[in-house]
Amino acid sequence: MAESSSAAQALRGLIFNIQKFSTNDGPGVRTTVFFKGCPLRCRWCANPESQSFAPEVLYQAKTGKSETTGTWRTIDEVLAVCLQDLPFYEESGGGVTLSGGEVLSQPDFAVALLQALHEKGIHTAIETSGFAQPAVFQQVAPLAGLLLFDMKHWDSERHLGGTGVTNELPLANMRAAIAGGLDVLPRIPIIPGFNDTIDDAHGFARRLHEAGARRCQLLPFHPYGENKYQELGRPYEYTGQKALRPEALQPLIQVLQEEGIDAFL
Repeated sequence: MAESSSAAQALRGLIFNIQKFSTNDGPGVRTTVFFKGCPLRCRWCANPESQSFAPEVLYQAKTGKSETTGTWRTIDEVLAVCLQDLPFYEESGGGVTLSGGEVLSQPDFAVALLQALHEKGIHTAIETSGFAQPAVFQQVAPLAGLLLFDMKHWDSERHLGGTGVTNELPLANMRAAIAGGLDVLPRIPIIPGFNDTIDDAHGFARRLHEAGARRCQLLPFHPYGENKYQELGRPYEYTGQKALRPEALQPLIQVLQEEGIDAFL
C-alpha cells in the first residue's frame, strides 16, 4: 500500500457498517463500506445512524439492548474485510463501494482507502450526494471507477426543504465530473409527496441535460429505516408510508425517456 508506513497508517475513518454481497451499489458482487457523518438531513433517510459525525447508541426498547454504531477504523482494517471477498469481485466484475453518510465528508480517509483498493486491482465506486466543496470533490471523485450520484430534487428550494441544503453545489460537481470524463450514474430516490410527480420528472430531465447526463436510475422509496429512528429516539416523518412499487415509477421513467434520458430502475 502506498504510504503504508506513514500518513495512511495513521488515518482513521468513522465507519458504521461494512456490508458484504451487495448487489445494488454498482456492478457485480460488492462490499459496501458505509462512512458515518453527513451534511444533509434528508427527511426520508433510510440510515439515520449515518448522519452524525460521532458514534451513537441505538437502544431497542423491546429487548432492552443497546448497540453503539460507528467505529474508528484504519485503512488496513477496512481493507482486510474487503479482501475477504476478492474471488467474488473477480468472478462477478464487482468490487468495493464507499457509501454513507457522505464519503466526501472524510476525504483523506476515502482517498487513502481508494488508493489501497486500486493497488489490489479492485474496482471502486462511490455513492455520494455530491455535497462538498469543489476542491474536495476533485480530490476524491476521480479515484473512483464509478460515481453513483444521488439527486434529491431538481428545484433548489424544494431540495433545501427536504435535505437541509440547496442543490447548486451538487449540480456543479456533477457537471464537473461528467465534463471531466468520469463514469457518473445519477440516481434519484423517488419520495412520495416530495419529488414523485410528472412535473418533477420534467424538472429532473432539465437538470440532467444541463449537467451533461444522458442516463439515470430511479430508486423507489422504502421505509426500511423506520425502526432505526425509534432506536435513536428520533421522530420519523414517513411513519405509515408504504414502499413504492416499481410499476408506480413507470410514468416518470416514460417522461424521462421521452426527454432523451435513458431512465431505468
